[in-house]
Amino acid sequence: KSQKKYNECCRPYHEKTMHPSHAVALMRSRYSAYALGLAEYIIETTHPDHAYMNLKPWEWREKILHFSQETEFLDLEILAFEEQEEKAYVTFTASLAQQGKDASYTEKSLFELRDGVWLYKEAEFL
Repeated sequence: KSQKKYNECCRPYHEKTMHPSHAVALMRSRYSAYALGLAEYIIETTHPDHAYMNLKPWEWREKILHFSQETEFLDLEILAFEEQEEKAYVTFTASLAQQGKDASYTEKSLFELRDGVWLYKEAEFL
């Protein structure tokens, strides 16, 4: 769990003044972007090979905003992190609530380094 304040952690990424230097930082910034409804950031940090890239941009943006508005973001716990040359795996539990009910899940995400920038590529739900 990161103890950093938003201004020190994710804000520079969201404002595009810097890129996350590793996949865990990108994971944290994406989680907070969902919590803040920053759909453009989610789209921009997703790998071009991801299935959602086939959606119309407005449709995907709408899905993200709906999820963000309907979800209470409670906690993000990084369980494991493996980094290889140009890819990394981050296993995490996202603690969420929707309509007062637990909507938490655990996921192993694959991130890929592309042109010096980490991107979210795909996930396996555990």
